[in-house]
Order: sequence, then C-alpha cells, then structure tokens
Amino acid sequence: MKIIDISVAINNETVVYPNNPSVSVEKIAEIPEASSRLSKISFGSHTATHIDAPSHTLIEGASIDSYSLENFIGECRVFDFSYLEAGSLVKIADFEKAPSIENVNGIKDEIKAGDRILVKTSNSLRGYSEFYDDFVALDGDCADWLAGKNIALFGIDYLSIKQRGSTDNRAHNSLLSKNIPIIEGLNLKEVSAGIYELFCPPLKLTGTDGAPARAVLIIKD
Repeated sequence: MKIIDISVAINNETVVYPNNPSVSVEKIAEIPEASSRLSKISFGSHTATHIDAPSHTLIEGASIDSYSLENFIGECRVFDFSYLEAGSLVKIADFEKAPSIENVNGIKDEIKAGDRILVKTSNSLRGYSEFYDDFVALDGDCADWLAGKNIALFGIDYLSIKQRGSTDNRAHNSLLSKNIPIIEGLNLKEVSAGIYELFCPPLKLTGTDGAPARAVLIIKD
C-alpha cells in the first residue's frame, strides 16, 4: 500500500486567500520552564486543504457537520488537466476529451452519480509558496454539469474553486446547493490521473462554513 499526502501544511508561513485570517502558531509553554510544550493555533475555516460547506456561499446552507463521512472516504478519480494555462477554467470539454479512466473492475466509464472527482491543474505545479490571482478554476457550466450528475465530492488544487474576480458564483453554488462538498487547496503535484482511495474527512467542527482537512490518496497493492 502506498500513501500520497495531497495536503498543504499549516504553519506561520501558510499562504491564505486574500482577506482570510492568517495562520498563527504561538508557543504558550516551553520545556524546561514548563513540564510540557503547548501551542496556541489560530486560522480560518478555509485554510490550506479544506472542505467547503453549503453555508459558505448559501444563505440557508447547512454547516460542515451536516456532511456524511462517506463523502470523504472511498474511491476517487483524478483527472489531469495540467495543460490548462494560468487563468483558465476547467470546462465540460476537458472532461469529455480526457482519456478514459478504468474503475476498480477494469471498466472504462463516464462520470456518474456517487463519484468523487479531483482535478489536477497547473496550480499544483506552481505550488503554494505565494498567492497568485490567475489560478485555474472551475467553469460555471461545468459546475452545473457535474452537479447534474450527482457526484459525491469535487476537489481542486487551489484555494478557491471559483475564478478570482468573477461574478459567476456557480462554481460554488451549483455543487453546494446539492450538498456536494468541495475540497479546495489540494496539492496534486505528485499524482497522476487514475483511480485512488481517498481519505479526507474535515475536522469535527460544528456549525461552521468549512473546515481544514488532511487529505491523502491510497494506492492498494
């Protein structure tokens, strides 16, 4: 079994989306002055690798604890759209022309209800050392299309699924209105297109609009 960590680290240098709370890790107690070390950690609900809840963008949306853990654990499909240039949008055509991915039974099939979909773009190659406005995001029509297929989860490799500065909110709203969780802030640099087992439960927060998560992909022998 091989485990691939696709999470972004949380520390005082972690890059955050503009106007989001910065990360603060502060030592409260230190050895030998105290018998043990203790830190105070502060960060926003949409820090690093995190899950968006419906309440993130919808007035009557549910909070993060409304999701079933089943959404975040199980088979997922990674699509590689690294060819998309900075500032581009992932579109329906990108999925339609993508090489077919075999499922666990060796059958090549289309995106269907219950699928967990992750997309790798040039964002993963650029990394998270600084924030850039022209990240690859999800097209609104494509969000409608994916939501219509009743997928179980969608993940993308930057701090927002929505194009920065766009007035089209469907990238978030089309999925979240159907209670389809969104993972943002994935690092898929070392991941190829294919079928994996995903493990990515959010922190067990209640009543919040999102929560950080530790995301890993598992390749079984």
